[in-house]
Amino acid sequence: MTSSTQTQVQPKLIIHGGAGSSLQSKGGLAAVRRSLYNVIEDVYSMLVSGASAREAVVRGCQLLEDDPRFNAGTGSVLQSDGQIRMSASLMDGTSGRFSGVINVSRVKNPIEMALFLQESPDRVLSDHGSLELARELQIPSYNALTDLRLKEWIEEREDKFKRTMAGVVAEPETPDLEAGRGTIGVVALDTLGHLAVGTSTGGKGFERIGRVSDSATPAGNYATKYAAVSCTGIGEDIIDECLAAKIVVRVGDGMSLQEAMWRSFTEASKNQRDLGAIALDCTGKISYGKTSEILLAAYHNGQSIGDTLEWNDGELVGID
Repeated sequence: MTSSTQTQVQPKLIIHGGAGSSLQSKGGLAAVRRSLYNVIEDVYSMLVSGASAREAVVRGCQLLEDDPRFNAGTGSVLQSDGQIRMSASLMDGTSGRFSGVINVSRVKNPIEMALFLQESPDRVLSDHGSLELARELQIPSYNALTDLRLKEWIEEREDKFKRTMAGVVAEPETPDLEAGRGTIGVVALDTLGHLAVGTSTGGKGFERIGRVSDSATPAGNYATKYAAVSCTGIGEDIIDECLAAKIVVRVGDGMSLQEAMWRSFTEASKNQRDLGAIALDCTGKISYGKTSEILLAAYHNGQSIGDTLEWNDGELVGID
């Protein structure tokens, strides 16, 4: 069936800006909601106009990477040696292609490198390879450091890096907006019924040099023609659960998206994991889950925009 005769479907979109332990300040909540909704409005208008799921995902990730409020791109946290190293990946559910960069430095939008690698025979590159690719593509050198992230690192260095995780959201005017699992992600269903997903992160902050997050692995970012999932939280927990791939494979094996999410998050909760995820399936079902207290996510269900910022802490999985 060609795209000219294919039945059009209602596009759907869900994004996240990380997960954490508390979101107490109303001022902080409003600011985060505004940031997420701005991205939803921009990207959803693209989908309605006929953009592909992959195009929409890249655009959404770019916008979130450019917002210093989130730990990806500009505003990324520093590793223990004071350097910023970012990771990002992209997966097209129609082609089944996964691509990404791991621990790349001095670029503004790591997701753009993941996009280029979609058409490459070598689709995941680590730090040195990513640096060479950036030079090959003539990507301008970019300093993603913000004053707040530098201040955080200096304070942690003075405390001998005893804190285990950097804040997911940079919110200096609301100090009670805490903690700590930094990633951004976008999942889109386009008018042709195609799915795509992208995830990007600055890491967990103050980590050992060379540590690899889940964001550029199928554990944290995965899509097929049946479903697509982007994860956030403690990367090691997400990898241990192989969360994104597990959920997507379960949907491909015949589970509903809600059932696959519920089973996967019930297992993660029993294993005392700290994580969250957003998901879409090919029918347009939207789902999200968390074992952490807060999931910073927003979505467009085809009629209106909603979010998870005040979602009941007692629930593992929600669906729209």
